[in-house]
Amino acid sequence: MKTVLITGIAGFLGRHIARHFASAGWRVVGVDSLAPENVQLGAGVRYARMKLPSPEFGALLADAKPDVLLHCAGRASVPLSMQDPAADFHDNTVLTFELLDSVRRNAAGCRFILLSSAAVYGNPKALPVSENTHVAPLSPYGFHKRQCELVCQEFARIYSVPTVSVRIFSAYGAGLRRQVVWDICERLLTNGALALSGTGNESRDFIHATDIARALALLSEKAPAEGEIYNLSTGRETTIAELAGHLIAALGMNVAPAFDGKTRAGDPLNWRADVSKLTALGFQPTVALEQGLTQVASWARAELGL
Repeated sequence: MKTVLITGIAGFLGRHIARHFASAGWRVVGVDSLAPENVQLGAGVRYARMKLPSPEFGALLADAKPDVLLHCAGRASVPLSMQDPAADFHDNTVLTFELLDSVRRNAAGCRFILLSSAAVYGNPKALPVSENTHVAPLSPYGFHKRQCELVCQEFARIYSVPTVSVRIFSAYGAGLRRQVVWDICERLLTNGALALSGTGNESRDFIHATDIARALALLSEKAPAEGEIYNLSTGRETTIAELAGHLIAALGMNVAPAFDGKTRAGDPLNWRADVSKLTALGFQPTVALEQGLTQVASWARAELGL
């Protein structure tokens, strides 16, 4: 039985990833800062409460002997990174370095998989964007994720730590109470109307958390882990106006969204991923956007009691 250690296991993606690996027969060890009674994980998952970076982490690595470390911890908010870049730098760049150095010293051979972000691309000049597209982040968050990738490549090339960086595009799914899918559902259900920033022509490439977990499991087994980078998404571009239309229909409402025409600092305009590199390893997404949005809409209605 192989062992995976997941940092940030109590977060949205961490929970989805833990469930997938556990169901696939992996031994799962999780790290987060929440009290155990506030962490909803399946039976059999070993949970260690600590605020990373921590001097206790090396001992956990030595004891758990993970085959793979999935680094899901860290900040994941463009607006917050604009307000507090120092905290974002510490919780992303510095933390990634500290964890990799601990792996180097305490868990030889452990694969280190970084959950990076498409935010490193900024506003690409052409779509779709491949892993070779020039990176031009627009926010501290995007810059710091790029720095995390470079630290992964540093440890792969200098210390032979097997690393992979995964540029996730727009993740969504039940359990995520922030970002655009949740924002639309919440505004529709609580206000009966929908006012959004931007023009509606901004676009994203959405991928369901279930498919993210599946891709990470594939990379854990098949990636060369030599510091390389993979895009992780579906390769389908969806405008925010189209997204709003899908969610309005899923909630059974008759509302016309209103857009204020203003763009938010740090946000890119259009994204669509070239996922051929990941596809070549055998990955295919399984959750169609319409299906996933219907599930999220039902979950959001239940969460809000409406």
